[in-house]
Amino acid sequence: MSIAQKLQSKFSQESQDASSKHPEQVLKDFIAEDPNSVYTFDSERDSPKSELCREGKEKGRKCIEMQMYSTQLFQAMQNQGFFCALPMDPTRTHIECKRISKN
Repeated sequence: MSIAQKLQSKFSQESQDASSKHPEQVLKDFIAEDPNSVYTFDSERDSPKSELCREGKEKGRKCIEMQMYSTQLFQAMQNQGFFCALPMDPTRTHIECKRISKN
Protein backbone atom coordinates (compact mmCIF):
# COMPACT_ATOMS: atom_id res chain seq x y z
CA MET A 1 0.00 0.00 0.00
CA SER A 2 1.44 3.39 -0.98
CA ILE A 3 1.82 6.30 1.42
CA ALA A 4 -0.93 8.20 -0.43
CA GLN A 5 -3.32 5.26 -0.04
CA LYS A 6 -2.50 4.98 3.68
CA LEU A 7 -3.12 8.70 4.19
CA GLN A 8 -6.38 8.54 2.24
CA SER A 9 -7.50 5.56 4.30
CA LYS A 10 -6.66 7.35 7.56
CA PHE A 11 -8.48 10.51 6.44
CA SER A 12 -11.54 8.49 5.40
CA GLN A 13 -11.59 6.70 8.78
CA GLU A 14 -11.33 10.00 10.70
CA SER A 15 -14.10 11.45 8.55
CA GLN A 16 -16.36 8.47 9.23
CA ASP A 17 -15.61 8.64 12.97
CA ALA A 18 -16.55 12.33 13.10
CA SER A 19 -19.72 11.85 11.06
CA SER A 20 -20.86 8.93 13.23
CA LYS A 21 -20.75 11.08 16.38
CA HIS A 22 -23.46 13.54 17.28
CA PRO A 23 -22.46 17.11 16.36
CA GLU A 24 -22.67 18.21 19.99
CA GLN A 25 -20.15 15.53 21.00
CA VAL A 26 -17.82 16.49 18.13
CA LEU A 27 -18.01 20.09 19.38
CA LYS A 28 -17.28 19.10 23.00
CA ASP A 29 -14.31 16.97 21.94
CA PHE A 30 -12.90 19.76 19.75
CA ILE A 31 -13.23 22.36 22.52
CA ALA A 32 -11.73 20.00 25.11
CA GLU A 33 -8.46 19.94 23.14
CA ASP A 34 -7.87 23.65 23.93
CA PRO A 35 -10.80 25.14 25.89
CA ASN A 36 -9.35 28.63 26.44
CA SER A 37 -8.67 29.45 22.80
CA VAL A 38 -10.72 31.81 20.68
CA TYR A 39 -13.06 29.99 18.31
CA THR A 40 -14.57 31.30 15.09
CA PHE A 41 -17.21 29.86 12.83
CA ASP A 42 -18.71 30.69 9.48
CA SER A 43 -21.05 29.14 6.94
CA GLU A 44 -23.01 29.91 3.82
CA ARG A 45 -26.52 31.27 4.36
CA ASP A 46 -28.95 28.45 5.31
CA SER A 47 -26.23 25.81 5.00
CA PRO A 48 -26.51 22.72 7.25
CA LYS A 49 -22.71 22.77 7.63
CA SER A 50 -20.45 25.27 9.37
CA GLU A 51 -16.69 25.57 9.60
CA LEU A 52 -15.44 25.89 13.18
CA CYS A 53 -11.85 27.06 13.74
CA ARG A 54 -9.72 27.28 16.84
CA GLU A 55 -7.19 30.09 16.99
CA GLY A 56 -4.82 28.30 19.37
CA LYS A 57 -1.71 29.97 20.74
CA GLU A 58 0.60 26.99 21.15
CA LYS A 59 -1.27 24.52 18.96
CA GLY A 60 -1.91 26.93 16.07
CA ARG A 61 -5.04 27.21 13.94
CA LYS A 62 -7.19 24.11 13.44
CA CYS A 63 -10.54 23.89 11.65
CA ILE A 64 -13.24 21.24 11.44
CA GLU A 65 -16.50 21.00 9.53
CA MET A 66 -19.55 20.76 11.78
CA GLN A 67 -22.85 19.24 10.68
CA MET A 68 -24.80 22.13 12.20
CA TYR A 69 -26.50 25.26 10.98
CA SER A 70 -24.72 28.40 12.19
CA THR A 71 -27.67 29.21 14.49
CA GLN A 72 -27.36 25.78 16.12
CA LEU A 73 -23.60 26.17 16.47
CA PHE A 74 -24.06 29.63 18.01
CA GLN A 75 -26.37 28.16 20.66
CA ALA A 76 -24.14 25.12 21.23
CA MET A 77 -21.10 27.36 21.80
CA GLN A 78 -23.05 29.42 24.33
CA ASN A 79 -24.09 26.18 26.07
CA GLN A 80 -20.36 25.33 26.34
CA GLY A 81 -19.69 28.60 28.21
CA PHE A 82 -18.67 30.88 25.35
CA PHE A 83 -19.73 34.43 24.49
CA CYS A 84 -20.16 34.73 20.72
CA ALA A 85 -20.45 37.89 18.64
CA LEU A 86 -19.52 39.47 15.32
CA PRO A 87 -15.95 40.78 15.19
CA MET A 88 -15.24 44.52 15.51
CA ASP A 89 -14.13 44.69 11.86
CA PRO A 90 -17.32 45.30 9.80
CA THR A 91 -15.80 43.64 6.73
CA ARG A 92 -15.61 40.28 8.54
CA THR A 93 -18.66 38.00 8.61
CA HIS A 94 -17.57 35.14 10.87
CA ILE A 95 -18.63 34.78 14.51
CA GLU A 96 -15.99 34.93 17.27
CA CYS A 97 -16.46 32.99 20.50
CA LYS A 98 -14.49 33.49 23.70
CA ARG A 99 -14.84 31.47 26.90
CA ILE A 100 -16.58 33.33 29.71
CA SER A 101 -14.49 33.27 32.88
CA LYS A 102 -16.20 31.73 35.91
CA ASN A 103 -14.82 34.15 38.54
